[in-house]
Amino acid sequence: MGGFFGVASKEDCVFDLFYGIDYHSHLGTRRGGMAVLGEDGFDRAIHNIENSPFRTKFDKDVQKMKGTYGIGCISDYESQPLIIRSIHGTYALTTVSKINNVDELIKDLFKNGHTHFQEMSGGDINATELVATLIDQKDNLIDGINYALEKIDGSLSLLLMNEAGIYAARDKMGRTPIAIGRKEDAFCAAFENFSYKNLGYSDYKELTPGEIIVMTPKNCVTLYKPDNDMKICTFLWVYYGYPASSYEGISVEKMRYNCGEKMAKRDNVHPDIVAGVPDSGIAHAVGYANESGIPFSRPFIKYTPTWPRSFMPTMQSKRDMIAKMKLLAVEDLIKDKSLLLIDDSIVRGTQLRETTEFLYQSGAKEVHIRPACPPLLYGCKYLNFSRSRSDMDLITRRVIERLENGKVTEEVLQEYADPESEKYENMVEEIRKELNFTSLRFNRLDDMLDSVGIDKSKLCTFCWDGKE
Repeated sequence: MGGFFGVASKEDCVFDLFYGIDYHSHLGTRRGGMAVLGEDGFDRAIHNIENSPFRTKFDKDVQKMKGTYGIGCISDYESQPLIIRSIHGTYALTTVSKINNVDELIKDLFKNGHTHFQEMSGGDINATELVATLIDQKDNLIDGINYALEKIDGSLSLLLMNEAGIYAARDKMGRTPIAIGRKEDAFCAAFENFSYKNLGYSDYKELTPGEIIVMTPKNCVTLYKPDNDMKICTFLWVYYGYPASSYEGISVEKMRYNCGEKMAKRDNVHPDIVAGVPDSGIAHAVGYANESGIPFSRPFIKYTPTWPRSFMPTMQSKRDMIAKMKLLAVEDLIKDKSLLLIDDSIVRGTQLRETTEFLYQSGAKEVHIRPACPPLLYGCKYLNFSRSRSDMDLITRRVIERLENGKVTEEVLQEYADPESEKYENMVEEIRKELNFTSLRFNRLDDMLDSVGIDKSKLCTFCWDGKE
């Protein structure tokens, strides 16, 4: 995934920038970067953060950097921000994006006279460099930013910094958020709105889909605001949003309570305790426990000082190992108990199977699994929150392929997406048996969307029902 933070301040902005970026560390695991603009021009630092926290890697840089404008990011992929010298002058750029039509865009750029891109690790082109190249195709920055938003198939939100200020542009369908904070003599822009609260900023506004603004220390001005439909990612609330965040005015933590409550109302099992898989499953479990009256407990604890995220490092085999190693059993709360365990989702199924086996080995009598979202039937086309290379990485698709003897059509998939259908029930039972759960019941799509509480037409549900 990834997240960014930007500050336009009358005074030096480096303190706010440093901690604002750090508050996005849950969104990325590989690269961190910050760039500032001050009296001496641009200054930038980028570090690998795979084996060390952002704050540790950038501590020395912060002591040296000075500027009143600054942008930075946490990223799972490319190194950024980039400093670009172009027909629009020099600017710094950072993005959160998923670009599906990279080859097509590059072909068009070469055809129109662009000569080269810098080769990055693995031979991939840096997505932020590609966005900068698209911006530079137009006569001014605003037209260029809008051009990039329109040309990219997937999603793109960005921060661009030059001497005029910090430009922020939200994805044209609003798939990812941008929140603006304000305090005396400063404005900031962030993926996560909680990131600026402890720095003294208050909520100023959220950008609408496709909106482009420019911030200076004195004001925040909208430069372009189309009347676009919104399709914000529902997984923001279910999984990768931080509990203290809110999007479109809806609290992540409260939405997860709502999810758990609705799951409890439809359930018919009576376990001894309800627990959540740390971290994102915990709030769902609290909501379930509050509604059902079944005690909430923490039968295992995640060891976070050195392993903060289950999908780090990047190799799947290592992620599975770390996911198991980081969970520490509280055996007195597990032995001879019937447990109901809520996780945010089931993707490949590997980690949850490991967790269930871990609980059985620790003495659990039963393990009932309740994912907080419906079965994932499609890989995400719009955000880089999963490293799945194929829909067949999903346990649901492998089970469906087996049940259908390899004859899987879109029409068939829609039957499996219907929680009232026989095919859906067969799929769930096959997953239950394969992963060795006592019982398995997924949250329903309608209940999950109701838990968010905004117009359902504004929420992206592609990974569950394939609908654009």
